[in-house]
Amino acid sequence: MFSEVFDTYIWDDVVKSIAGMTAADVQRALSKSKRDIEDFKALISPAAAPYLEQMAQMSNRITQKRFGKTVQLYAPMYLSNECQNICTYCGFSLDNKLRRKTLTGAEMLQEADYLKQQGFDHVLLVTGEANRNVGIDYLVNAIRTLRPHFANISIEVQPLEEDEYKVLAAEGLYAVLVYQETYHRDNYKLYHPKGKKSNFDYRLATPDRLGKAGIHKIGLGVLIGLEDWRADNFFTALHVGYLEKNFWQTKYSVSFPRLRPAEGLIEPKVAISDKELVQLICAWRIYNEEIELSVSTRESATFRDHIIQMGATTISAASKTNPGGYTIEEESLEQFEIDDSRSVAEVRQMIEDKGYKPVWKDWDRFATADMGSAGAGVIMN
Repeated sequence: MFSEVFDTYIWDDVVKSIAGMTAADVQRALSKSKRDIEDFKALISPAAAPYLEQMAQMSNRITQKRFGKTVQLYAPMYLSNECQNICTYCGFSLDNKLRRKTLTGAEMLQEADYLKQQGFDHVLLVTGEANRNVGIDYLVNAIRTLRPHFANISIEVQPLEEDEYKVLAAEGLYAVLVYQETYHRDNYKLYHPKGKKSNFDYRLATPDRLGKAGIHKIGLGVLIGLEDWRADNFFTALHVGYLEKNFWQTKYSVSFPRLRPAEGLIEPKVAISDKELVQLICAWRIYNEEIELSVSTRESATFRDHIIQMGATTISAASKTNPGGYTIEEESLEQFEIDDSRSVAEVRQMIEDKGYKPVWKDWDRFATADMGSAGAGVIMN
């Protein structure tokens, strides 16, 4: 279990180790052909800031070598804002007084029809964590309802048991996103005072259950703004490394959600500048050439326009963060406010204007035909 690896590290020691990295450590990391977790520390450290331009260029080259000049597009589809947890950073928190809504099968199809018209073939199903109302039976029905309409279905819901993930995989589930939010064990409870999500260890073990269940792709990440973003991403990288070693047939992705305004939300404890977020994303790409890096509409249009050239491979577009937000419940409470509010057509045009190709399905492998200067092309599912 990853917990056995995790427990060998002390948070404060990791913070100090990253802060103590030097320019020589950064230069050594950049000069190597294969990098380890200590190199990742150097690349996310303050000492790496003067090397950002070199990191960005290297990240661009690596990304094009592995993924070509392509950007995958997906849409989140919020199925429910019902939740049994109290989380201090989330608009769906149990203690927020709002009208709760869970989509019916017919409403799912209405939302699906709209997203298909926009061009999406990859959808991320999102719910609050309310096992009684949006538990395994509801999720099975959702996948059965939507699977004929999309090439790839991913979920971001409450952590489940291994056998439940196997059931969903058999129904056609492609990927699961599960964010630890923060790896700071002592402070985790402060952000999750009530509900099943308050169990740090159960959530930490979720990717192990996913790997054992044979889920095709696992997405990890932390909520930037809760705790030291460098230490949190070190532990995320440690987690990914463990998973890649033990579940090597599984694909992995990392997301970089920054704390955004929402109903009843706490203020960020720590801030990360746009420049630092670019450094973080480039560090991930240089450290791990195979991993998919995702940037959502939490970020500004300007930031997203540039980040696809510096390591990001997956972005959402024209997202709604409330159940039925595309066609049914435009005024209901959002989980958080988005920043990039451009239409799908505008995002697609931006991608093409930068010389990249929008990808509407997930990619499995590359061939030499369509990648232009990168020398390989994408074969879709």
